[in-house]
Amino acid sequence: MLEVRQLSSIRGDRVLFENLNFVVSEGELVQVEGENGAGKTTLLRIVTGLGLADKGSVLWKGRAIEKQRDEFHSDLLYLGHSTGVKRELTAFENLSFYCRLHHIHADEEQLFHALACVGLAGREDISAAQLSAGQNRRVALARLWLSQAPLWILDEPLTAIDKKGRRVLENLFDKHVNNGGSVLFTTHQDMFEGCDSLRKIKLEAQ
Repeated sequence: MLEVRQLSSIRGDRVLFENLNFVVSEGELVQVEGENGAGKTTLLRIVTGLGLADKGSVLWKGRAIEKQRDEFHSDLLYLGHSTGVKRELTAFENLSFYCRLHHIHADEEQLFHALACVGLAGREDISAAQLSAGQNRRVALARLWLSQAPLWILDEPLTAIDKKGRRVLENLFDKHVNNGGSVLFTTHQDMFEGCDSLRKIKLEAQ
């Protein structure tokens, strides 16, 4: 589904990564590993089309992503360091807005369920401005329970998530890939310990 070919990124005089090649197929769970500064976030932003590579290409279903931006982005759910949560809206309203924006048909029960899954039961009607940074992160993560996108690209999805929440996310990731979806993610926390279906890509700091 997703293919990275000969990808290179240079920042000033420093090479973050060079001639990087990998494929993320249907039903795959792929973790990008590396120390701070190795270029993990830069790589994910390039793969999503939000950043530019110095060399190489990213393909989705065999075609370069820049030649099919609308189709690619409709198939993609990306969660980066910025949550994309609107501070003036409540947690429920943020999720409802996300669904309308992406033409996802979800009723109130589904929205409440998604927020409960990320530990926000009872906080649905509180504005994002009054929620903590971690709770705003959870509002963003609730989109995963509603998304119809086959490709998830997630940068540090476990930030501000406890062990119970981590297990909930692991189960959700498993369900997504078992249904033919794909997940490409980074994390500094232990996840999917002993899982045979997890594949890792290592970025070495230059």
